[in-house]
Amino acid sequence: MNGRTVLERFPAGGPRGSWPAEEFAYARRLEGLPAEVVMDLATDMFLVIVRAGDTAGDAAA
Repeated sequence: MNGRTVLERFPAGGPRGSWPAEEFAYARRLEGLPAEVVMDLATDMFLVIVRAGDTAGDAAA
């Protein structure tokens, strides 16, 4: 996963109605990080990432 920083990992089998990866990414976006959730199929995990070169200033541009 070149060009990305993984902020946190969450198991794909979370409790029904719970979206911990999305909630974590949303909180990071409120802090100004352009966080997004991607699925790592090899590990069956949701990853909250920031792409390389993305900063709060880049997201606003």
